[in-house]
Amino acid sequence: MLHIIQNDPEVPPGNLADNLVKLQVPFQLVQLHQGAALPPLSGITALIVLGGAMGANDDARHPFLTPLKALIAEVVHAGIPYLGICLGGQLLAAALGTPVVSCRWEELGSLDVTLTDEGMIDQLFAGIPSPLGTFQWHHDSFDLPAAAVLLAASPACPHQAFRVGSRAWGLQFHPEVNEAIIRDWCAWDPATASRTETLLAAFHAQQTAYCRTAEQLLSNFLQTAALLRCPA
Repeated sequence: MLHIIQNDPEVPPGNLADNLVKLQVPFQLVQLHQGAALPPLSGITALIVLGGAMGANDDARHPFLTPLKALIAEVVHAGIPYLGICLGGQLLAAALGTPVVSCRWEELGSLDVTLTDEGMIDQLFAGIPSPLGTFQWHHDSFDLPAAAVLLAASPACPHQAFRVGSRAWGLQFHPEVNEAIIRDWCAWDPATASRTETLLAAFHAQQTAYCRTAEQLLSNFLQTAALLRCPA
């Protein structure tokens, strides 16, 4: 079973869930912020971990992060496909003993990301052009784990995506957002609340390509777990 871990009530799976329904791929949403139990390793065919307002090192305030990082390490070592989005990518780095740095390489809004030479041939980004339009909302950033392959970068944040082994990926950007999610995030802070319509206008301007990329990226990931045997 594909499991999706939700860490924050205001960081839901968004269009990931919509696309999974469209692709007829069953999944289990595990809402850790509501006290849900982590799935056993034996029941996980693939794992997606979403973002959150907390940091990857905020175990004291969010104790569920400690067992989650342990599970992520087990998933990677077992060769189970893993996709970490923003905090989920940072947790992948942390689970492998790599620093996650606060208030570094911050980005917010609709920004382009460029694939590296390795990213251009990586299975997660198959069929996705470079540069690709992304939505960014992060203050922290990950260093690259040992033996990781850098797959994407941006001018402000050189670590946008990486792969560990053959089937574990960490992303800094958000392929799952929609208008409702962006509005919720903008409301977190007066400085971003005043920019809501500007941020949404930029998102809407690239939304068609963004949605196409989001669905292709998810389809590519599902194929690594044999959950989707042909392109969407």
